[in-house]
Amino acid sequence: MKYLYTLLLLPATIISYAQADSIPSKVYYVNELPVITDSSRYRIQILDGYTPYLSNLEAHITILEPGRSAHPPHKHANTEELIIVKEGSLKVTIAGKTKILGPGGVALSMPGDIHEAVNAGKEKTSYYLLKYTKKGTDSITANTKAIPSLMVDWNEVKVLTTDRGFRREHFIQPTVLFEKFDMHATTLKQGQVSHAPHTHRQEEIILIRKGKIEMQIGNTFHKAAPGDLIFLNSGIPHALKNLGDSECEYFAFQWQ
Repeated sequence: MKYLYTLLLLPATIISYAQADSIPSKVYYVNELPVITDSSRYRIQILDGYTPYLSNLEAHITILEPGRSAHPPHKHANTEELIIVKEGSLKVTIAGKTKILGPGGVALSMPGDIHEAVNAGKEKTSYYLLKYTKKGTDSITANTKAIPSLMVDWNEVKVLTTDRGFRREHFIQPTVLFEKFDMHATTLKQGQVSHAPHTHRQEEIILIRKGKIEMQIGNTFHKAAPGDLIFLNSGIPHALKNLGDSECEYFAFQWQ
């Protein structure tokens, strides 16, 4: 992973990544961000702040040496946690169940469930970790319709053919914090556009896995590449186009 060659040791007392304002709609270019180290991992902090619907939204990449974990087993009272494996092999345990996930594997941990992630391979492994808390949620929220914590590998998700490429539907149903959480992965053929420019009430995150894309955000256009993360606020016009000479692939998830 080339960004490790430019490893920067940055004291936490000097740099704070928490944002004073609501997280802006933009492309977050991962390769331009510093790599921080602590006793158990390397970390690339992508964003940390709040949105109109969330009291906190944090996203970072964790990079683990073989056999290491970022934290001992732990749980959150009012926060959901989403892991997406970027590279390597990750052993995830949630509420007593364990699964080894490869690149593209997803783990979603509900509030109150004890969870842990360990590098199960012989090389470094990296994964995106997103933690989010809904505004007005001070303790564990009861939602009898909520999806349970889950772990699913990339190859286990059913592939649906579309006129533009393919779609993997990971889930679209309630979680503990939200009435609906929609997570899927889209594969677009060369030159295809995901949708015409559009808006929706839900906030959305897009995570590029493969290919080169152009992201329209409002009236501006931004290029993005594998590893980059895009945050879209509620009501912002957006559209995504495949600029490469082969397929592009990305995760998209939104909540309401």
